[in-house]
Amino acid sequence: MTARKARTIAPAEGRLGVLLPGLGAVATTFVAGVELVRRGLGKPIGSLTQLGHIRLGPRTEGRQPRIHEFVPLATLDQLTFGAWDPIPDDAYESARQAGVLEARDLEPIADFLHALQPMPAVFDPQYVSRIQGTNVRRARTKRDLAEGLRDDIRRFRAEHDCHRMVMIWCASTEAYLQPTPAHQTLAAFEKAMEESDPAIAPSMLYAWASIMEGVPFANGAPNLTVDIPALQQLARDRAVPIAGKDFKTGQTLMKTIIAPGLKARMLGLRGWFSTNILGNRDGAVLDDPANFRTKEESKLGVLEYILQPGLHRDLYGEVYHKVRINYYPPRGDNKEGWDNLDIFGWLGYAMQIKVDFLCRDSILAAPIVLDLALFLDLAQRAHLGGVQEWLSFYFKSPMTAPELYPEHDLFIQQMKLKNTLRHLMGEEQITHLGLEYYE
Repeated sequence: MTARKARTIAPAEGRLGVLLPGLGAVATTFVAGVELVRRGLGKPIGSLTQLGHIRLGPRTEGRQPRIHEFVPLATLDQLTFGAWDPIPDDAYESARQAGVLEARDLEPIADFLHALQPMPAVFDPQYVSRIQGTNVRRARTKRDLAEGLRDDIRRFRAEHDCHRMVMIWCASTEAYLQPTPAHQTLAAFEKAMEESDPAIAPSMLYAWASIMEGVPFANGAPNLTVDIPALQQLARDRAVPIAGKDFKTGQTLMKTIIAPGLKARMLGLRGWFSTNILGNRDGAVLDDPANFRTKEESKLGVLEYILQPGLHRDLYGEVYHKVRINYYPPRGDNKEGWDNLDIFGWLGYAMQIKVDFLCRDSILAAPIVLDLALFLDLAQRAHLGGVQEWLSFYFKSPMTAPELYPEHDLFIQQMKLKNTLRHLMGEEQITHLGLEYYE
């Protein structure tokens, strides 16, 4: 078998700054978790970069190193954190208010968390109406706000001696926006910023500032953000990796596990009803219909792309798919998702599947933030600019090239991710055909 040439990847030297718009439940759970792991007080469960293995070559060779041993990723000790948030609480107080981690995990690292103070955020209640904050940046135009974010990035880089940086959006879901002419070209986008056009949401200002500063950007919410031609072109022109959108946790994670199984067995589906109860800050935001619509659009597309009703009309041509999210304060971050599936099998006989997933939203999201930070940094050092479709594994609504449909099947996404890593390192891609026995 002919050896492939590995891609040139710059070494992971020095500090990697991880910038987080939003210092709420997800961000504080991520930051606290990394510090606990660094101090030997916890394990990075759920992180593919830290615990996952990757098979190399034929099965007969038995080569299955850990991913972080195979690919030159930054180590956890190299990470340093910065954040913006409209609420001025430091990371300790924010984590305590979020109620995700217990005191037994927060108190040993209280000094570290107190030191993480959020920078004033670019925030507008027009896009997130259920949050009020005093730690907010003011400026004459949205362009000025975005330039202020660029100043923040430069200052953080200098103060913390960062060799490289990434930015991961961990803030709330914004109100639903449709693409407009302001999103189509960079010139139109920057003109809209200067005119403070309502089509330019705060998350877009963070993304623009990040790309302009050469900092890879990932969108962890279902906002439009970088899923527009103007910013995607800017990312390609500047060779900056971008990824999104909406962290795949909870109910949608289960859909991308179960739906491929139904399709693999050619079992039919008549309806899939999903409802959630959630009580954290995200739940409060999504209680607003305008913000829920953004999330709903992200959730509803999953089944159609996995099941391909155009190809399998008899099985999936008339699926009734309903999604609901209900704000229920007593539940806090411990989201509960109920799913009812009406399926059918041989000769059309009806069956049902019931799923009750009592999950912890931020516990599922934190390792995603870590993996995205490390993989986006890898992509930057490997000179991979623009949309990183190989990171679809982590998102509910994966971004793709304009001419492609998004791949939602979790197992195909994982194969794509691992094959990309093999390609970068000059290893043969794995097809599972078993041809090594017939060569």
